[in-house]
Amino acid sequence: MVVDLVIKDVQVYNAYFKEFESADVAILEGKFLYIGKEEINRLEPKIEINGNNNYMIPGLIDIHMHIESSMTTPYHFAQGIIPHGTTTIVSDPHEIANVFGTEGIKAMIDSYTENAVDIFYGVPSSVPSTSEALETTGGVIKEGDVKDIIGLDKICCLGEVMNFKDLIGDKDSLINNIINIFKERAPHMQLEGHCPKIWGLDLAKYIYTGVDADHTHQTVKSIEDKIKNGMFIEIQEKSMTQENIDYLVKNNLYEHFCFVTDDVMTDKLLDGHLNTLVKKAIDMGMPPEMAIYCATYTPSRRMGFRDRGAISPGKIADFILLSDLNTFNINAVYKMGREIFNGNIMYKDGRNQFPKEFYRSVNLDKVSKDSFLIDAPIDNGDITCRIIHVNSNSTFTNEVEGNIQVLSGRLDWEQSPYCLISVFDRYGKSNNVGYGLVTGSAINEGAVASTYAHDHHNLMVMGKNSRDMTIATNWIIENQGGYCVVKDGEVLAAIKLPVAGILSEEKIDILGTDLKKVRDAMKKLGYNHYNEIMSFSTLSLPVSHDLKITDKGLIDVKEQKIVSLFKI
Repeated sequence: MVVDLVIKDVQVYNAYFKEFESADVAILEGKFLYIGKEEINRLEPKIEINGNNNYMIPGLIDIHMHIESSMTTPYHFAQGIIPHGTTTIVSDPHEIANVFGTEGIKAMIDSYTENAVDIFYGVPSSVPSTSEALETTGGVIKEGDVKDIIGLDKICCLGEVMNFKDLIGDKDSLINNIINIFKERAPHMQLEGHCPKIWGLDLAKYIYTGVDADHTHQTVKSIEDKIKNGMFIEIQEKSMTQENIDYLVKNNLYEHFCFVTDDVMTDKLLDGHLNTLVKKAIDMGMPPEMAIYCATYTPSRRMGFRDRGAISPGKIADFILLSDLNTFNINAVYKMGREIFNGNIMYKDGRNQFPKEFYRSVNLDKVSKDSFLIDAPIDNGDITCRIIHVNSNSTFTNEVEGNIQVLSGRLDWEQSPYCLISVFDRYGKSNNVGYGLVTGSAINEGAVASTYAHDHHNLMVMGKNSRDMTIATNWIIENQGGYCVVKDGEVLAAIKLPVAGILSEEKIDILGTDLKKVRDAMKKLGYNHYNEIMSFSTLSLPVSHDLKITDKGLIDVKEQKIVSLFKI
């Protein structure tokens, strides 16, 4: 029997026994045919290569992530993850859906035409992330939109359900109607969740609806509660504490979780992707065989991908050759039996992959210093304000109070120890501007502005003085989106994000280098955080506790309501 490829002498990972075995591997028409040594001579390979006793494992599978978090396009993102061994991803495109609705989702799918990586998508379940009363978005996903896109090629699940209050409190809510559409039209598809800081009866109600996975920040207690209640846990890096890993290993919970990346900035993507989490788990004491299992087999089973995630007859021949198991050193990556990475990285160019209107999405007039004047409810004296406190080790914030002087009816914030943060409706729908104050692990001088502001992606700017804030904001408007850092009237670093105001079509190595300059510039301004860019971008995310801001104003996340800047 003629086969396409035989790889001799490799240590093959068997997902069913969770162990390695010395074998030869035969591949036919992009799928594994035979794994063994006894009868390999019965096959006639067109190509035969020596595996040099390398470890062969399935291609890595990331079932919860957002391509837009890298600020690049599907075409460039695929190039970025191939050297790191990821061959299948499930992306929730709710970022671009917040800008362009269903047209954004379709454009993402249509923009990628190569087959080096399999890109599947979830249907965004929460666009906007809360309600139109709390934030202005460019696009909205309603029941009719879900019916329109649920049958599209590459759609495989319902994206993360964030609005848990409506989910468990109103059976006639939009999110429950969307879930009912899935149960009726695609009962085989999984319903993905986003449920931080809920437990007990609320957690039970959440899972009762059919939403039975969570990828948010975990503790030992939350892992225990959720798995006991039948929830599948998707562990991202910020949940990889030693206590969590020890708990998962000690209790042999490998069937109930997988590793996911969620959000990876482009400058970090140059260094690693899902492979980084696998190696970290091994370094933290998880057996390599089990870390691999939870980056290949369990995610494939969660998403119903029965054609991959293991090296066995009939499965797609996506695999990695490793020279060392513990260091996870990747020598080669194969997709459907074809080598797509052999140690040499070459990023290709790719532009104008989106409709023309995607490059003109910032509908906002330039601002002036007067745009950052804030009227106060008193004429003169001190006034108590709600203030967003940024924590250095989390994207969660908390509310604190501070007294600020008022002069002639205006808040004298520039003379206070706090930053001003402003969110402008950039869609031209309402002309809203939300104002807040920030303290904690944020900048101490200058200004930062971006249209990459989760999830609504309005134009957000934070600064210590109105001059730098004006310059940063107007740079973003002039360039139809991006990230800009300013100090003393000069732009220190910036990147253009002209596609929907959130994506770049620059080659990924160039974008990654430029994004690192933005990150370093934010550090120079005093931003002290494990991920400065993600921290800033999520200050506008009204489903991430505790106090956030949108164009409608300050949002009490727990109560899901707008609250005043002033406490009087």
